Amino acid sequence: MRAISAPARTLSGFLLGLVLGAAVSRLHGPASLVAIAQTLGGLWLDALRMTLVPLIFSLLFVAVGQTAQTARGALAARALLLFFALLLTAAALSALAAFLFLQAWPIPRAAAQALRSAAPSAAGVGEAVPITTLVRSFVPTNPVRSAADGAMGPLVVFALVFSLAVTRQSPKRRAALMDFFDAVQASMLTIVQAVLLIAPLGVFFLALALSAKAGANLTGLFAPYLVLVCIACVPGALIGFVLALAGRARPLALIKAWAPVEVVALSTQSSVASLPSMLVAARALGTPEKAADIVLPMAVALFRISNPAANIAIASYIAHIYGVALDPARLAIGVVVAATVSLAGAGVASSVTFFTTMVPICAALNLPIAPLALLLPLEPLIDFARTSANVTADLGAAVWMGARQVEVSEAR
Repeated sequence: MRAISAPARTLSGFLLGLVLGAAVSRLHGPASLVAIAQTLGGLWLDALRMTLVPLIFSLLFVAVGQTAQTARGALAARALLLFFALLLTAAALSALAAFLFLQAWPIPRAAAQALRSAAPSAAGVGEAVPITTLVRSFVPTNPVRSAADGAMGPLVVFALVFSLAVTRQSPKRRAALMDFFDAVQASMLTIVQAVLLIAPLGVFFLALALSAKAGANLTGLFAPYLVLVCIACVPGALIGFVLALAGRARPLALIKAWAPVEVVALSTQSSVASLPSMLVAARALGTPEKAADIVLPMAVALFRISNPAANIAIASYIAHIYGVALDPARLAIGVVVAATVSLAGAGVASSVTFFTTMVPICAALNLPIAPLALLLPLEPLIDFARTSANVTADLGAAVWMGARQVEVSEAR
C-alpha cells in the first residue's frame, strides 16, 4: 500500500480540525477546549519560527553563492538576468490581479474576524509606517539586532550584500564560508523537517480553534483564497507563452510540444520531473541544444516564476484580512522582496519553501505570519497551478534564449 504523503497528511489534519471545530461551535463546546487547541497550535508554530532567521539567511547566502558560480559564461549570465526580470514582472502583474480580485470578491467580515482571532497579529502589525521609514529600514544599521528582532527585510538585504562580498574573496575563503553556511542550512532544515513531521497535529489544533470561532463562515474564507492564488499563477504561464512566440515558435507547434510537458507537470507536480519532457519540447521547437541544456536546468533550479507571483497574492490576501492598506510603493517593495527570496527555494521542499519565502515578504509589508500556518495545508491544492506556470515559463525562456543565440550567431 502506498504511504500517504506529508502534504496529504497535513491537509487531512487541517480538514479534521475544521470538522471538529465546527462541531464544537455547533454544540457550544467549552471555551477552554478552544484555548487549549490554540495554545498547542501556537507552540507548533513557535517551534517553526525559531529556525527561520538562520535558515533564511543561510539559504540566501548559499543560493547567491551557487548562482554566482552558475553565471559563468555569457549565456548563463543572460539567462539569470532574464529570470530575475521575469520574476519581477510576474509578481507585479500578480499584485495588480490580487488587488482587483479582492475588490470584486472581498472576504466576509465575520470570516476575517475569525481568522484574526485564531491567528492574532503581533503588536504594531497593520500600523501605517511612513514609506520613507519603511525604505530606510531595509538598510540594517545593526544586522545582529535585525536578526534578533526578526526584521526579515534588513536581514535579506544584509544576506545579499554579504554573500556578494564573499564572492570577491579568495577561493579558500569562499569555500570556507560556503561550507559553514551550507552546514547551517542543512542543520536548520533537519530541525524544520522534524517540526513538520508533526505539522498535521499543529494545523489540526489551529484549524480546530479557527473553525470553532468561525462557524459557518469558512467557505467565505478559503474559497476566494484558493481561487486568488491559482489566478496569480496565470501571469507566469502567459509570460512563458509570450516568450516562446517571441522566440519564433509557431503557435500550433508550441501547443503540440507543450502539451506533453503539461501532462507530466500536472501528474507529478514537479518541475524537476518535467525537465526531460521540457528538453524534448525545446528541441522540437528548434531550440539549439546548447541553449536548452544550459537554460532549462538553470530554470528548474532558480526560475520558479509562480513563487513570487503566488506569494505576493498571498500577502495581499493576509493584508486584506487584517485591514492593512498596501499602497503601490509598499507593493513595489513586496514585489522586489518576493522576487529576491524566491532564490531561497532552490532544492528545498515546498512545505519549507512556503515559510522561507513568505515570512520575509510579510515582514517587509508589516504583516503577521501566524496565518501562514493555516494556509500551508492548502498548498497541495494550489501546487498544480504553481507547477504548470513554472514549466510553461521555463520552456518559454529556453525557446526565447535559443532564438537570441541563433540571432547572435547569424550576426557574426
